[in-house]
Amino acid sequence: MGLGFVLLIWAIVGTVFAAIGAAAFGGAAALLTRGVANGRRKVIIAAILFPVVCLGWGGVIFVFQAFVNEGLLHRDLGLGDTWHAPLPNGYQIMMIDVTDQGWVYNPKTQPGSGVGEQEDAVAGVRNVQVAGRYILGATDTKAFEHLGQDTNQVDAYFLLDTQQGKRRQFQNYDALRHSALELGIEPNLQPINAVYSKFRFGWFDVLAGLLFCLPPVVGALLLIFWIVQLRRTRPLLLHNASGSSP
Repeated sequence: MGLGFVLLIWAIVGTVFAAIGAAAFGGAAALLTRGVANGRRKVIIAAILFPVVCLGWGGVIFVFQAFVNEGLLHRDLGLGDTWHAPLPNGYQIMMIDVTDQGWVYNPKTQPGSGVGEQEDAVAGVRNVQVAGRYILGATDTKAFEHLGQDTNQVDAYFLLDTQQGKRRQFQNYDALRHSALELGIEPNLQPINAVYSKFRFGWFDVLAGLLFCLPPVVGALLLIFWIVQLRRTRPLLLHNASGSSP
């Protein structure tokens, strides 16, 4: 599913929920402030607009985090059918359509926007380990044929030196382990999606989450406080009205 289609779906869903929220918030504000003489109209309008403003704020934060993640941090923006994240040694990890197999590659040596298999780019990676300048992994040479299948088939292994861009191939795990131990590395291969998650998410995602949630929460609290303050004027108005009657 392409990114544009996903964004369109989220925009439609967000608009529908904003409309429902506007009706619900406006109705609740009108009900709770019934009998208030001053300020009732303003708080009802604010309650109706609140979900719409929240939707707009969410869109702004999404664009902001997308620009930072893709443009500055070289990570995916969190939507779509492609997931990628930088590794500490300058390489990238990427998955397309599925999250059980993907690519490990050097983006600096790729000729175009796509990724092609070469000595420093490995396709069909199911399990991987990052150990300093080295990347160890297990691959499925028929990954394309197994795309979308619930399988973890592995039929080859590799040891990639990211500084030299050289890759060694192995037919079994024991051969990989022997070569890794010679380099002082204890093999501990993990599923590619687990390694992706380790390097994809960090402090910026926490910041983006706070920016996404805190202003709407503060706005909701202020709106509630406003309604409560208006409700407190009702008994006083009723009391004054009854006291002034003949």
